[in-house]
Amino acid sequence: MCHFCSLLFQPCMSYKKSGSSRPSSQAGIIMKTLVDHLSQYAAYHRDSRNIVTHFVGIPLIVLAVAVLLSRPGWNISGLWLSPAALLALGSTIFYLRLDRALGIVMAVLLALCLWAGANLAQQATMVWLSAGVGLFVIGWIIQFVGHYYEGRKPAFIDDLTGLIIGPLFVVAELAFLMGQRKALQHAIEERVGPVGRATRKATT
Repeated sequence: MCHFCSLLFQPCMSYKKSGSSRPSSQAGIIMKTLVDHLSQYAAYHRDSRNIVTHFVGIPLIVLAVAVLLSRPGWNISGLWLSPAALLALGSTIFYLRLDRALGIVMAVLLALCLWAGANLAQQATMVWLSAGVGLFVIGWIIQFVGHYYEGRKPAFIDDLTGLIIGPLFVVAELAFLMGQRKALQHAIEERVGPVGRATRKATT
């Protein structure tokens, strides 16, 4: 494993059985931790086939949203300012507050999506709209194939925060595959169990 990856995914906090895995209180509001968010999302994603589909589906959906929300936009000093840029900025702040290393990775990936979205937004309307809608539909089809294997509905149906945690979950799972963030992986698996092959079951 390259030294760069080790530095990039180096944990910024420890995950013990008590203490850091508990929600913290800021200004009287209970704030969920990284482990809380990822564990809640992971509970809907324990089948390895479902996780693999998310490696494809979620990036397509994020890119689609960046494309579709890049209009209306304004080119100011070479920067394309749009609703997509505001959404990416807010999301990046949220990710960085949860975890600095993973937040930096998300910031880079979102910047790439914004770049692609800005370029497509400046094309003919049919090109822009077809690309955005096409990516969005394909991404969700792939997602629902994964949840067919899982035998569970998508996480966002029960909690809309799943929509913003999904991309972070994908980055975290890729880090786990590269042998990084073992403490985080262990903390999640302690709560929701390891990844495996689920026996498909009907949901109610």
